Amino acid sequence: MKAAIFHGPKMDMTIEDVKLDNPRPKEVRIRTSFAGICHSDLHFVDGLFPFRAPAILGHESAGVVEEVGSDVTYVKPGDHVITCLSIFCGHCNHCLSGFPNRCGGRATARKKGDAPRLSLDGEPVAQFAQLSSYAEELLVHENAIVKIREDMPLDRAALIGCGVTTGAGAALRTANVEAGSTVAVIGCGGVGLSAINGAAIAGAGRIIAVDRLDSKLELAKDFGATDVVNASNGDSVEQVIELTKGGVDYSFEAIGLKTTCEDAWKMLGVGGVATIIGMVPAGESIEINGMDLLQEKKLQGSMMGSNRFRIDMPRYVDFYLSGKLKLDPLISHRIPLSEINAGMAALKTGEVARQVITFA
Repeated sequence: MKAAIFHGPKMDMTIEDVKLDNPRPKEVRIRTSFAGICHSDLHFVDGLFPFRAPAILGHESAGVVEEVGSDVTYVKPGDHVITCLSIFCGHCNHCLSGFPNRCGGRATARKKGDAPRLSLDGEPVAQFAQLSSYAEELLVHENAIVKIREDMPLDRAALIGCGVTTGAGAALRTANVEAGSTVAVIGCGGVGLSAINGAAIAGAGRIIAVDRLDSKLELAKDFGATDVVNASNGDSVEQVIELTKGGVDYSFEAIGLKTTCEDAWKMLGVGGVATIIGMVPAGESIEINGMDLLQEKKLQGSMMGSNRFRIDMPRYVDFYLSGKLKLDPLISHRIPLSEINAGMAALKTGEVARQVITFA
């Protein structure tokens, strides 16, 4: 099969023929239909987070089951599925206490000494997030996928695999946004727009979108933003506090920068909750005013939207098909796998929401 090979940070990926092993018990082989290009992958390409090479990146995808290993009962060939990097083992403390998104799924990986799932010229290829979606096929544990209804378009379904679940889930799951509340979302890329959409679904009374690009702020209105703040036109914190006469009940940071994380905290009103969705680079610290804690303000993180993905993703599919979840405007471009390096470069301009790789 063709796959994009990651050779190390700041290096172009190359399209090469990779061997996929046969499914073992509890494993599923999937024909990839679509894969989203996510900023998280760009972080590894840029070297902000270390990852061994050679590897196949990618984790936001949807496709059709081709083959299942013995003991697989959840899916069968022909089923439509979405992948999710919140792979769960089902028996650790996190899984058993209702937080499978925190599991990590290490118990579902192949053991040391086993044949690799992916290989190139006889040598192992690292499987990113136990998925590796930048390839024509995937070989994954069955606990890495969710079965969805077949009338859901798979290009839109792929977005649910990471960005939409991360953003909408941060509002609906992590923060539990209350109806009628005030919300600010910093960063109107795919994740931020999904957070806005999630807040709208939750019934937030006022949703303020914050970004530096007017084009993204206009798009944010389609996802449920009631107000927009261009951070290039002055202090965004002051603008949000002025709009709300004191600060918001919930703020969300969807970029991953120290300064914007701190802005999310400063935008809060008394008793407000700031949720950091973006991946803050390793070694960066976020500073807050300790006296603010006396106002019962809270700062929290969100891991993949605190998802229970086999429950949440089918619901998001239903939300989309009923018109509540906006997925069509998220797709900026559809590109072939051969253009993946250009797709990564386009992420750096900030102009795209989500690019989707289309497989034949």
